[in-house]
Amino acid sequence: MADDKSQTAADRQRISIEEDYERRGWAKSLGTDEQTLRKAVQAVGNSVHKVREYLRTST
Repeated sequence: MADDKSQTAADRQRISIEEDYERRGWAKSLGTDEQTLRKAVQAVGNSVHKVREYLRTST
């Protein structure tokens, strides 16, 4: 399924770990590696806010 480029605001609030380029981008943006990002999303869902909180408290 292709990304809907008209939904960019919503995309910035959610992390997609299915797309390689998005997973790499989010991992870099959040200062973590892809494996840790996957674990965070699995633990708290794909909300950027919740993943940031999780990463802050888990280190």
